[in-house]
This record gives sequence, C-alpha cells and structure tokens, in this order.
Amino acid sequence: MSTMTIAPHAPARGVTQAPHPCCVWCGGPAQPVGSRLAVCAACGAASTYPPPDEQELLAAYARWYRPAGGRFAGCGDGLLRRSRATLAGRLDRLAPPGPVLDVGCGDGALLDALHARGRAACGLERTATRPDVRASELTAFEERAGEWAAIAFWHSLEHLRQPAAALDRACMLLAPRGLLVVAMPNWASWQARTLGERWLALDLPRHLVHLPASALIGGLRERGLEIGRVSYWRGGQVVFGWLHGLVGRLPGHPDLYDAIRQPDARQAQLGSGARLATLGAGVALAPAAFALAAAEVAARTSGTVYVEAWRP
Repeated sequence: MSTMTIAPHAPARGVTQAPHPCCVWCGGPAQPVGSRLAVCAACGAASTYPPPDEQELLAAYARWYRPAGGRFAGCGDGLLRRSRATLAGRLDRLAPPGPVLDVGCGDGALLDALHARGRAACGLERTATRPDVRASELTAFEERAGEWAAIAFWHSLEHLRQPAAALDRACMLLAPRGLLVVAMPNWASWQARTLGERWLALDLPRHLVHLPASALIGGLRERGLEIGRVSYWRGGQVVFGWLHGLVGRLPGHPDLYDAIRQPDARQAQLGSGARLATLGAGVALAPAAFALAAAEVAARTSGTVYVEAWRP
C-alpha cells in the first residue's frame, strides 16, 4: 500500500465532509490521510475524501480541461491520436466480432480509430458532443447485456464515483470471450510514494479512486474474468509522470503539464519566459525521468498499469 505525504489545506469549496469515509472500491472503512484522501486497510485503495460534489466537478472539468481546439502544443495531440490508433488496432485484433464501448471517450480519438477499422463503437462521457457519444454513466447505460465485443476504460475508471459497480456492469455487457481493457494510475507505484502531492496522476478532485495494481487485478479476477496481459508500460504516462514531478520540485514549483498545453488549456496563465524555463528544465531532467521509469517498469511498480481481461 502506498503512503503519500499530502500538505494539509482547508476542504475545497462545495465539498461536504462525510462523517465516516468508506472505500469506494470495496466498501470497507477507510482512514483519512492528509487533506483529501482516505485509505482502505482491507484492499489498499485510496478514495478522494471528502468526495467532490457536482459543483466542484463541473469546475474541475471546465472548458479549459479539454478545449475544442485541442489540449497540447506542437505535436502533442497528434501523438495522442496515434497512440489511440495503436490501441484500436489491438482491440480490433483481439476482440471477437461486435461493437466496442469506450467508457470516458474524451474527444473521441479511440472511436475515430475504431471506425476507421470498420468497427462499430460507442463512447460514454459527461456530455455528448457527437452522435456516437452518449452522456451517461456506465451503471445507467441501458443496452442489452452480452453484446459488446470489447469495453475500454482508458484512464477513466479512476474518474467514476462507483468504479466497482461500473466494472460489474461492464462484465454484464461483455459478450462471451469479450475483452475488457483497463489502463489507470497505479497507487502502489514508486511515483506515488516518492512524489506525493506532486504526483501528476493524483489529479484531485477529478480522480475519485486510486487503486494499487494488485487491487485492480484482484477485482477483475473476483468478477470471474480471465487476466490476459498486464503491462506496466503500455498504460502510458510513465516517463512523463516522473518528469512532471521532478520539475515540480524545483524552486517555484513550475508546472510542466501546463507548459506543454495550449494557452486556453492551462489552469493558470503562464508567461513565455516562464514556459521556456519550465520546458528547459524538463529537457534537462529527462534522462533522470527515463532512468527512473525504466527501473520502475522493470520492478513492475510503474506509475500506470494496463490490464487485458476476458469474459469466459
């Protein structure tokens, strides 16, 4: 189980303090840690506590979070689309015939890549911005069970208020020999333990559950799924997670994630001089980040975990 050092601060506006925190993964009692987390002794998962209300989440997912013009400067958005195309190819090769469901589909890059391969695909998001996306939680997704060839949670399970119930629903929707893919941050990673509140993947208040890889894999097995591939590299953000945290420890705590985003996709204003200095620090610290990521992957404790599981 990871232990993080989080600097205390006042509860966020719009947050209601719950008297007895419960683990949002297994339902067991959780112990508050620091300012905004509660850790479960039974499964090792952490829950964002106090949980944000809808007002706080609306602010956290405001227009800057994913603007229509794209999020990243330079070739960043293009690289993301290519990575989704790679994932689409893998889903298309491994899954049986049938449609694919992308839970938390974002701007629809994975959907586009699946459509380009001739696969029917549907996405779920907080708001529907295109015909193949529905504004729905997976737990309320009213579709016939047993008809989906594959369901993907690409860095989306951690955003859900009921992650365990979402997996239950996914298992019901999957066709026989259907494929479930989950990529998410690994709460048991060296990154989480070392970087603490500067760990990029903590991402409060948007991330509501923080799972160790063992809890995720165990939860999939408990639902009767057969674990196929487990990767500590394929989930992405391994090198950048270290790089962002290392840069953030420099004087002034520069934000590398903001620096690589387009101006209207930043949380705070950033002058050109400060941005160039932050990017320069990222270049200088890149060798250290690559070395740490390589060691973390080799030890199977990296900042993300990617799991493929099959319905029998």
